[in-house]
Amino acid sequence: MTVHLVKMAVGVSSVEHLQNMQEKCLADNNGILRHFTRNQPKRFHELLDGGSIFWIIKGYIRVKQRICGFDEIFDRNKKRRCIISLDPKLVRVEMLAHKPIQGWRYMEDNFAPAAINSEYAACIDGFPDTMVNELKSLGLL
Repeated sequence: MTVHLVKMAVGVSSVEHLQNMQEKCLADNNGILRHFTRNQPKRFHELLDGGSIFWIIKGYIRVKQRICGFDEIFDRNKKRRCIISLDPKLVRVEMLAHKPIQGWRYMEDNFAPAAINSEYAACIDGFPDTMVNELKSLGLL
């Protein structure tokens, strides 16, 4: 059964900002996008079955990335670290309010926000978050 991770995009102000940061990482790492974390998720087998990281940006889950793999390294202090390999493609999703978290949380597939098409994403990009939520609550989006 597929499961996903929810994680804060710390210091990121928008989806475009995350994309720019990751493009720099891709250039610096020979086209490989890696995210470093302290521990390997215990449910990594389920994550590898089509799981994604859903990024929280400015209080909302806004985008996801497919998880491609896991690896372990030891840092210069000889502490074990987990590397999460990610697909570089960012997929916009329906905005979902989410409180700040430390680390990650698991999210079952049936609770994952749906992907949105690029035309819809472009339409709502300039709107304030409160307006998007209000329009959604009124059934206009």
